[in-house]
Amino acid sequence: MCSVCISEDLIHPYLIPLPVLVNHTESTAFPDGSKFFRFLKIAGVGFKARTESEGRQLFLKLGYSHEVEFAVPLAVRVFCFKPNIICCTGIDKERVHQFAGAVRSCKPPEVYKGKGIMYIDEVVKKKQGKKSK
Repeated sequence: MCSVCISEDLIHPYLIPLPVLVNHTESTAFPDGSKFFRFLKIAGVGFKARTESEGRQLFLKLGYSHEVEFAVPLAVRVFCFKPNIICCTGIDKERVHQFAGAVRSCKPPEVYKGKGIMYIDEVVKKKQGKKSK
């Protein structure tokens, strides 16, 4: 069984640099030394993520009439540090990246508003909307 405990002072998005989050996840997620991570960020009003069954099921609220449910592969664990940050970690790099890509494909980032699921280090270049007369 695997569990992650994060103190309240690490929750604020401006106080938690990515290397600190990776080091904390490395030490708590897989004690056997898994080193492959993929962080996803959910941007959008009302978009949320949650996990159940010790990181074996991922539920996403993405503005649809129902929750999108993912069964996590055995070589991958999923943690939701906040409702809008998902961490996919595991011992197999290919499976971790494949699962993260499958989650991202549910709601890829929009080019006009920037809403959707994106990798945490991904930069979405926004397009200009209609010009007013």
